[in-house]
Amino acid sequence: MVGRQKLSLLDRGRAIGWFQDGFGVREIARRLLVSPSVITRLRQRFQATGRVQDRPRPGRRKKTTAREDRFITRQAQAVRTSTANHIRRQLRAATNTNVSTQTVRNRLHSAQYHVRRPSKRPKLTLFHKRARRVWSRRHIRWTRQQWAVVLFTMSQGTAWSTTTAVCACGGDSGSATTMTAFSR
Repeated sequence: MVGRQKLSLLDRGRAIGWFQDGFGVREIARRLLVSPSVITRLRQRFQATGRVQDRPRPGRRKKTTAREDRFITRQAQAVRTSTANHIRRQLRAATNTNVSTQTVRNRLHSAQYHVRRPSKRPKLTLFHKRARRVWSRRHIRWTRQQWAVVLFTMSQGTAWSTTTAVCACGGDSGSATTMTAFSR
């Protein structure tokens, strides 16, 4: 019977329990939808080790040590804008360990460091630049008393090139009748 070939720990425990209850290899394989050879290997492993978990495997050795991993994360913390290639060169200079930039990225990801790019500002067009120049020429000779009555605000949705100035024109300061708003 062809089905899945890898059993979960729960199913492995069930299979061993069914063995101990007297069920045969083919019956257990049919119930778990695996081939009988999977159940036979599971039974042999359980009889040899007394466990149903996989044996620990060495896997591929890491290119960096825990100390070098800490060095990589410290370099990223110290200079937030440094690149993986720059950190790789610093690691090679400090510890004589040659790793790839992808290895540096992997170590930073495992330490919960992720790429953050700064957002770009909106590009100023010729119209924006010209409007700013005209506005500044118009107000270059204003005195402090003239600027004292102007309140600059940025309302939501207003572009940087258009600033709203609210000017108090005598009378009660703050009353709606004496405040006039105009756009620059």
